[in-house]
Amino acid sequence: MTDHAPHHHHDDILKRLRRAEGHLRSVIAMMDEGRPCVVLAQQLHAVERAISEAKRVLIRDHIDHCLDSAVAGDGQDHLAEFKEITRYL
Repeated sequence: MTDHAPHHHHDDILKRLRRAEGHLRSVIAMMDEGRPCVVLAQQLHAVERAISEAKRVLIRDHIDHCLDSAVAGDGQDHLAEFKEITRYL
């Protein structure tokens, strides 16, 4: 896989993932403390949603980048990436 320059929203995605990472660490600590399963499930659901949202932003950003490049004329490579990344929607 080749290195790519970060797209427009990569900084935002990193912030989201770091928050989700911190939240997940909190959930792990809550498990160690013996917190109720309902509370743990609720918090895990929030972590899962945060990660899903980060993935959604990443994919949309990449698709926008690929479409812009395809329209600009260097699209063949980007169209292949576009097809590949849509598998993760």
